Amino acid sequence: MAEFGFNEHHQNEAINYMRFARSKRVLRLKTIDSCFEELKDSRLVEETFTVDEVREMLDGLQAVVRGEVEMELINTAHTNVLLLRQLFSQAEKFYLRLQSDISELENRELLEQVAEFEKTDFKTTDKQLNQETSKPKLAPLNEGGVSELLNKEIARLQEENNKLKARLRTLESQAMSALDDKTKAERALKDLKKVQGEQQEITSLEDTVAALKEDYERSLCTSAASQKDLQENLISAKHELLRVQEQLALAEKELEKKFQQTAAYRNMKEILTKKNEQIKEIRKRLQRYEPSE
Repeated sequence: MAEFGFNEHHQNEAINYMRFARSKRVLRLKTIDSCFEELKDSRLVEETFTVDEVREMLDGLQAVVRGEVEMELINTAHTNVLLLRQLFSQAEKFYLRLQSDISELENRELLEQVAEFEKTDFKTTDKQLNQETSKPKLAPLNEGGVSELLNKEIARLQEENNKLKARLRTLESQAMSALDDKTKAERALKDLKKVQGEQQEITSLEDTVAALKEDYERSLCTSAASQKDLQENLISAKHELLRVQEQLALAEKELEKKFQQTAAYRNMKEILTKKNEQIKEIRKRLQRYEPSE
């Protein structure tokens, strides 16, 4: 069957199936012949028959022959399904998906080639097969041929799949890390805004202290009684300033914990240091205006 592109192994397999199909066909034909012979021996014993008797014999023979032919067709179809089952099972072991073209089953040219092969080459091949001591069953492809290529391709695809999985895990880790960094940055920005608000409050308090200082200076020129009131206000302002400084110190400690991993930490520290120096300068200035004990 070189016309069909079969190698020697597959050609022998096709011949084995054709031999099996021919034996089943011959057996069924013998059964049909025996039906006719039985009719001849059991019913055709008289010289003349009526039309009804002939019709009855033909109807009976038709039913028997029809049943035999139908049984053979059903059995042939089921046998072909079992053969396909073996082929598909072997193909699935190597991750193959076989396809069939049903229209080619009625290709007259191919059918004629099969019939011609059965008439000529099939007889010659029968002699060669009869010399074999064993009949190998359908076996997987040789490991040195297509099977090896399929195994290599499967191994390559599995390795590539593992690499893609590892890459996916890395990307997921990077995404989670970026999300954490974003959350930390948002928190840092929020804390920074909070500190900026506190700095504005300190500036306001500084302005208040400066105003009190001016009022105190004016009061010194007017009367001693008003000076005492101004001194008390100044002391109250100093207490308030000390409270704010304590809050600022606590805020600085929290910022040092939160901004340890950010660049804003160093900038905020420099700002707070400058503010502390300014506060110290204000305190020094205030001390010059306090009455000596």
